[in-house]
Formats: sequence, C-alpha cells, structure tokens
Amino acid sequence: MTCLHIHNRRIPHSNSSFQYGSSVDIIEIEAAFKDAFDQALVFHGFTDYMRDYEMVLQLSADPSTGIPTEYFRYVFVNCVLANVSTALDPQIWARSMDERLIDYETGVDLEGYVWGVKWQMLYPGFELIADSESARAWSKDLGIPFFEARVETNGHNLSLVFSDLRIEPAPAGYRPFAVGNPFWDGKIPLGS
Repeated sequence: MTCLHIHNRRIPHSNSSFQYGSSVDIIEIEAAFKDAFDQALVFHGFTDYMRDYEMVLQLSADPSTGIPTEYFRYVFVNCVLANVSTALDPQIWARSMDERLIDYETGVDLEGYVWGVKWQMLYPGFELIADSESARAWSKDLGIPFFEARVETNGHNLSLVFSDLRIEPAPAGYRPFAVGNPFWDGKIPLGS
C-alpha cells in the first residue's frame, strides 16, 4: 500500500487502492479510521448496487505541507445494517429548518445549522465497536467475520455492520449515482 504521511498519519496515496481481504485486519481498519479523524464527510449512502455502504471523504492537510486535498471512497462491504440519526439536538433543529439554510450563500449569516456547507466533520469520527453483538450474530450466521463501526460527525451519527472495508480514490467527477434510463420495462424486477 502506498501512503502519504501527514503529521504521523497514514493517508493512502491517490494512485493506490487497497482492500482488506477475507482476513480483515482490525489494526488496519482502525488505522484507516484514524486517517479520517477530523476530516470531511461529503457523502454517505448505499451504493447503487445496494449491497455496500459508501462514504466519500475529503482528506486535507495543512496547505503549507504542499500535499493536495484528495477524495477517497470508504466502502463498507456486505453492509447488513446501516443506522443513521441526527447529531443535532432538538433546539438546534428548531433553528435549522429554514429553507435558506440548505444553500451556503443564503444561509451563512442565519441562526441555525447551515446544511449548505455540504460536508460534515468526522469528529470524533470512526470507532470500531469491540465485542459487537450484532456483528457476532452476522458472523455466526454467515460464517465470515463481521464488524461494527460507529461514526460520529457534527451532522449525523451512523452505525454500520459490515464484513470488509475497501478504500479507494474517488476520481474527479465521481458521482455515487446519476439518473439514467429507467429499468428496461419501467418495472422493478422481482425474484422468483
């Protein structure tokens, strides 16, 4: 794995792609989580093929280092559980429902959470949950290791149960989903 080192933090270099294989190394997952500490979460949701959950992160260093800002996809493979909840308390929500707050230009000077910044700070960030009951149950049922991660940001809190973690560069112009042609007959295919 090719990495950049930013203030003693290991950051995968943009021309590398790595996957924690069938024998997932907890130490490597925790290292990847530390790489994302206090960085920007710019997108999260299930992939268009619906099995995996992805987060697109912007990783930045102090501009004086000369290290460019890069985007990475953290793909939680075989994600069997994804819970998302707000990180905002009701008092902040009450001040944050103005439609002008979804656009940075119109919301920046208003009182409330400015949704229009279009990113969330990964702080305190990722945590691998030791001895997760949910992960243990899925591991037992499917016969492969599963893990649970808790992700805390200033906008959302997430809990994910997954079997593998893949981290890869998100190239310029990457879009997790683009509206295209509908299903060939306009119907959702059903299994037999």
